Amino acid sequence: MATNEVVSARRWQDQLILVLGLWLIVSPWAFSYPEGSPHMINAFVSGVVIAVLAAFDLYKTYFWAVLLNLLVGIWVAASPWVLGAADRGTAMWNELIVGIAVAVLALWEMRTDPELHKHWPGTGTAT
Repeated sequence: MATNEVVSARRWQDQLILVLGLWLIVSPWAFSYPEGSPHMINAFVSGVVIAVLAAFDLYKTYFWAVLLNLLVGIWVAASPWVLGAADRGTAMWNELIVGIAVAVLALWEMRTDPELHKHWPGTGTAT
């Protein structure tokens, strides 16, 4: 297998996280969240952060970028209850599913990506 094929095979989590981040950006309009509501702003801002970190991680592997995506994914999954959107079915399910998916994919990448393991804190090569 060529080096590029190995890199793209390892990067599928980042690619999927990028798509989920882009979905989170447009989902407030797709599901008609109330304009200017905390739920809309949260989905948009969290989506931008997730997408930018995933795109950045596709360019070069950084432990901190994957860790931040994990934390933002957890926040997105918990945000319907923190922001009081748990009673809004569509918003709650969208953010819960996207948040869990981002967190699981980030954990999966942290566990399986050998390039990422080189950058773990404590290995002497963390960046």
